[in-house]
Amino acid sequence: MPIIQWYPGHIAKAERQLKEQLNRVDVVLEVIDARIPLASHHPDVPQWIGSKPRILVINRVDMISESARKDWLAWFKAQGENPYFTDAKQGKGVKAIEKAAQETGISINQRRSDRGMLSRPVRAVVIGFPNVGKSALINRLLGRKVVESARRAGVTRQLKWVRISDHIQLLDAPGVIPIKLHNQKDAIKLAICEDIGEAAYDNQQIAAALIDLLVELNYEEIFLSRYQLDPIEITGEQYIHTLGNNRYKGDKERAAMQLLNDFRKGLMGELSLEFPP
Repeated sequence: MPIIQWYPGHIAKAERQLKEQLNRVDVVLEVIDARIPLASHHPDVPQWIGSKPRILVINRVDMISESARKDWLAWFKAQGENPYFTDAKQGKGVKAIEKAAQETGISINQRRSDRGMLSRPVRAVVIGFPNVGKSALINRLLGRKVVESARRAGVTRQLKWVRISDHIQLLDAPGVIPIKLHNQKDAIKLAICEDIGEAAYDNQQIAAALIDLLVELNYEEIFLSRYQLDPIEITGEQYIHTLGNNRYKGDKERAAMQLLNDFRKGLMGELSLEFPP
């Protein structure tokens, strides 16, 4: 498979602007994808934010099983984290995020008061890879649509301050991604989950990788029940070829997009592509 790399100009610009704004920010909300919590964590975030408080938001919890959620919760707690699981699209878990940000603001304003300064709304920034649900989270926090949100990477292109309440101001930032994706297994997972721009990959190759990965994770029964085609004795590439012949008059691209969209929309079921180490 060709190497997956994606770093368009708007992301480079957004990263520069984000770093400039971080000194004005009190707390960082890092949003990651529940299906791939490790692959969707930007490795530079700890360096960027330094000692600032960080709220870890694991979004799309509706797309993984309850047992997987519990396993990830236990693992992150063992790492000293206190993750918040959300389904930003439906609003599940969002109130807890708002409360956590407000509590951070209370301690920040107490320190300001101790220094003879006036209190002010807590300034938070929402960061993460493209398409992990940052804008959907902000819209839910506000209670109405103020920033554009869609199921594709690269929708947010400008940094924008949004006043959530008298207590919180949020900076909506475009998705950020490392200049180089050194771990190509993670890059493939990002492509499968649509957390990277589609210009970075070939749909048929990523769909084949999805099949191979799901078989490796013992999800092969999904293919039998949904597509009436057993993936065990063939490669992902061969599977797409056969599915294209069986269903779409030899159209492999259509078969690949069917598989990818079925996974991305949750039609295959609650599937995790990563489990705690």
